[in-house]
Amino acid sequence: MTSNERQRLIARYTAGYQKVVDALRGIGADELDFRPAPDEWSVREIVHHLADSETIAGQRLRQLLVDDDPRIHGYDQDAYARRLHYQRRALEPALQAFEAARTSTAQLFDQMSEADWLRSGTHSESGPYSTEKWLRLYADHAEIHADQIQKNRAAWAARRS
Repeated sequence: MTSNERQRLIARYTAGYQKVVDALRGIGADELDFRPAPDEWSVREIVHHLADSETIAGQRLRQLLVDDDPRIHGYDQDAYARRLHYQRRALEPALQAFEAARTSTAQLFDQMSEADWLRSGTHSESGPYSTEKWLRLYADHAEIHADQIQKNRAAWAARRS
C-alpha cells in the first residue's frame, strides 16, 4: 500500500462517524425500527452493530500492533444483534460508543511506523490479516452503513406514501 493510498483510507475512516450522523439527521422514532425486509436490519440495529463492530475492530488493530502473529477471531454479527437485543436498546449510547471507539482507534494512525503497517496475524475465518488489510476493511465500513441507513429511510418514506 502506498502512503497516498493509506492516507486516503485513513481520511475515509476518520470521516465515517460523521457520515453516519449525517444519515441519521432528522430521523423520526418510527423510522428507527423500520425494517425494509424481514431479514434486514433497522436503523437502530445498524447503529448498535457499528458500536460493537468498531469496538471489536479497535481491539483487532491493537492485537495486530501489540501481539506477535495474533489470532484474530471472527464473530457472528447476527447473533450479536439478536442476543444483545439491538432492537430494544436506546440509540444514543451506541452512537457514543461508536464515536469513541472510532476516535480512539484513529489516534493510533499518527503513531504507527512503517513497521507497524506491515504487522500481521491470522483471522479465524479469512486467513492472513494485516494492519493494511484491517484499514482496507474498516475505511468504508461506516460509509456502507450510512448508505444502508439512507436506504432504510427512503424505503420507510416510500412505504408511508
